[in-house]
Amino acid sequence: MDQPASTDGTGSVARTQSWTRHAPWIAVGVAVVVLAVDQLTKMWAEASLPVGQRFPLLGDALGIRLIYNPGAAFSIGSGATWVFTIAAAGAVVAASWFTWRVRSRAWAICIGLFLGGAVTHLADRLLRPPSFGQGHVVDFIAYFDWFVGNVADIALFAAGVLVVALSALGLAPRPDPDAQIE
Repeated sequence: MDQPASTDGTGSVARTQSWTRHAPWIAVGVAVVVLAVDQLTKMWAEASLPVGQRFPLLGDALGIRLIYNPGAAFSIGSGATWVFTIAAAGAVVAASWFTWRVRSRAWAICIGLFLGGAVTHLADRLLRPPSFGQGHVVDFIAYFDWFVGNVADIALFAAGVLVVALSALGLAPRPDPDAQIE
């Protein structure tokens, strides 16, 4: 990934980024893994769990509980499912655009996590009952009594944390126009 170069004369290590033309494919690979794991775990949850019953895994902190969520996080906006379908479609388009522009491995992982989470949420909204464009998302990972989520939610959260971390470290998703790319 990104590797330290040499000291800058003050004793601190100056960072240089390495770039790769393969970064878009890294992002696509991460997105495919997120999509597959999310959909497979949802299939397992629907086949194995009764709706609404909570099974503790780590006491009250973590459990599994199958629910169908028409809204966003914390079931916010459950009466406006179509709005989340449009938002997910927009997120997929934006993430796809960034996917093909990224040249940093770290940013490729970040964008891949986001793209995978957005695609799987869009697929749920489009293809799951009750109707096209108004599908309910399958959630089954219960965190305390706060909310119930899924693998895509974890990927989206991780992408958000990575955006903050990579930005704080000053790492760019693309090189300057005159930088060398492997």
